[in-house]
Amino acid sequence: MRLSCVLLVFSSVSAQTPTSPGLYAVFHTSQGDITAKLEEKYTPIAVRNFVALAQGAKPWFDVETKTMVKRPLYDNVPFHRVIPGEMIQAGPNCGIRIPDELLPGLRFDRAGKLAVANTGDPDTGGCQFFITTDAVPRWNQKYTIFGEVVAGQDVVNKINRGPVHDDKPLDPVKLISVAIERIAKR
Repeated sequence: MRLSCVLLVFSSVSAQTPTSPGLYAVFHTSQGDITAKLEEKYTPIAVRNFVALAQGAKPWFDVETKTMVKRPLYDNVPFHRVIPGEMIQAGPNCGIRIPDELLPGLRFDRAGKLAVANTGDPDTGGCQFFITTDAVPRWNQKYTIFGEVVAGQDVVNKINRGPVHDDKPLDPVKLISVAIERIAKR
């Protein structure tokens, strides 16, 4: 898959605009935007999978139509799981599994870690992801961290503070779309 180099332009405050070269995911939510820098060097399988699903370049199983489809996966889906003080999660089950990429240097040592959700068993992640709201060291070496929030952590925290029953949001925030953009070296 080829990604073209584009200049990343944000409508938010310029102090939040990432300036370092790299690959970014911009999560457009009904509560505002979240921008994460993707760890393509360290977790290439997870990043390639996420980017392809976000852009509609990789087929996935649509449970409603019971067919394989090739369209952006993350358009108009809810943040369906929230663990207060820990994380928010989105993405449907889509019939894809990828191997874990568990690196000792990628740790849940602070808020803003973007990771592949899984069933708790090895190599069961694929389409769902979560973003942390605090350090969660007990998750180290259990989930592939493939990015980190660089702008919009306040939006993540706001979503995390909404009312829940068990871990289900009572009024789920919608993930409108995910844009994948690259900042080229200058």
